[in-house]
Amino acid sequence: MQQTGPTILRGNNLGDSLGRLDQESGANSHTDSLADQLAMSKASPFFEHTVDATPDSLAVLHLKRDLLTPTILRSYDDEGIGYAEGKVTTTRYGNYPHTTLIGQPWGSQIKASKVDTGTRGRVGLHAERGQKRKRGGSSSSRRDETLAGDEDAGLHEHRVQTSQSKETQAAIPADSGFCHLLPPTPEVWTASLPHRTQVVYTPDYSYILQRLRVTPGTSLIEAGAGSGSFTHAAARAVFNGYPTNETVNGRHSVPPKPSTHNAPPEQIAGKVWSFEFHEPRMLSLQREICEHGLEDIVTITHRDVYEHGFTLPTTASPQTPINASAIFLDLPAPWLALRHLTRASSSPLNPSSSAHLCTFSPCIEQVHRTVSALRSLGWLDVEMVELSARRIEVRRERIGLQEEGLRGVNATPATVDEAIERLKEVEGRDRSYHHGMTTKALNDGIEPAAGAGQSAEDGEEEYISKQQRLQKIKDKQADRKLYKEGRLIHRSESELKTHTSYLVFAMLPREWTEEDERKAQAEAVEGRAEVEKVEKVVSKRQMKRSAKVAAGGNKDLEMEMKWRLDGGDEEN
Repeated sequence: MQQTGPTILRGNNLGDSLGRLDQESGANSHTDSLADQLAMSKASPFFEHTVDATPDSLAVLHLKRDLLTPTILRSYDDEGIGYAEGKVTTTRYGNYPHTTLIGQPWGSQIKASKVDTGTRGRVGLHAERGQKRKRGGSSSSRRDETLAGDEDAGLHEHRVQTSQSKETQAAIPADSGFCHLLPPTPEVWTASLPHRTQVVYTPDYSYILQRLRVTPGTSLIEAGAGSGSFTHAAARAVFNGYPTNETVNGRHSVPPKPSTHNAPPEQIAGKVWSFEFHEPRMLSLQREICEHGLEDIVTITHRDVYEHGFTLPTTASPQTPINASAIFLDLPAPWLALRHLTRASSSPLNPSSSAHLCTFSPCIEQVHRTVSALRSLGWLDVEMVELSARRIEVRRERIGLQEEGLRGVNATPATVDEAIERLKEVEGRDRSYHHGMTTKALNDGIEPAAGAGQSAEDGEEEYISKQQRLQKIKDKQADRKLYKEGRLIHRSESELKTHTSYLVFAMLPREWTEEDERKAQAEAVEGRAEVEKVEKVVSKRQMKRSAKVAAGGNKDLEMEMKWRLDGGDEEN
């Protein structure tokens, strides 16, 4: 692998690097530029959020269990597409103008709206150029494809400014389609993020963070950031308040965000040091980190950790020691990076605490080489774990003919009486059919067959068609409490849908010197002296109680022992 040199994204270098990526890909970011994102200086919605959805915040539209769509809520059309309703998120389950999302409480069910998504319904850049958007393309990819060239960029900027100044059309509710408006969390983001690489899912990273002993204030190293699923989960786990301008244990920090969770000077703010070798992937993740307000907690570095290790470049400002106590390696060959995780003078590990490590490998051959390297480098408690998560569905099961025509039910007879009623209905339908045929034959002057004249007129109940029965069931549905009916059951999925991987855990103890040994022995001596001192301070009542137990029911012996405790020998 060839490496052009490590790059760390902090301060002005971040905007320069992302600007270079946009220039190379032939796209320029305008309203969604990182300069605007950084200027917002909002607290991250992954740590705290308001009761209602606010403009310029990240939201996730929950369409169904395995389909979630993230979007940045805007009160104007920041994409310049030209919908009369402003910015609209289009899905296979309906169209959702952002004006219907902003101001709604999180968790609300939002009905879809009627939006003309054709060329006639938008007057933006796509309509003027006569182009069609690619089916299934994301907002960022559509924006990158249509803003190539200075002329298109200027037209797009004009459309956005026009959208900000004009009033949007009120959304008209559609007849069907709805979604749920969710605030961003690491779990929700994992299920909705754009996949640039294989993703570390919630069952894996929750167990990994627990085994690595990650707590608020921990400094964690991540190598192989990929799509950023583990990055967001780790940022929430280490979050201990936003860093202040104070310096704690040699850690420098950036200006704090306006939040109620600023870390006091004596409290160390947690930090995630993420390393990624693939530069375009790293820049995409950095853009997301800034949009989500995590740039104070997460520092992403473009670096080949196999060759250059985990230390920050000398050009990084301010010079901040990593001092990590937790390491997560999602690399193809993690054993090549282990040689940089030692107790050397330039080590990124915290010298005053043990280091806990986890590697994420899909193949057992990778595990063999990783375990061999760990043992040769002095790592202890080496253990491999494989996780297999199975989702359990809990729901109510409703059975019976009264459920026919309703969704998610088993419309079969629940009792013998219902089965008999259904048989009577079938027989009635047959008799009604034969009665109609007999009547037609008589009208045509044909002699009917023997017994064919029997019908509902012979004393049988009137026949009800299936359409009438289904309409009757549908009318009764409004007065029923379906959420209380039926049996509460649970069923597990037949297939495992999580990514299969092998997790290798290990621990590297802190370096123990002779000075540390002398201090430990001195503390042990002081501790034993304190224990002996406490043991001597025993109340006279406790001593008499012990004497009674030791006497074993012998009253004379008990009285003698108590007499001695009262100082009888000294008086004699």
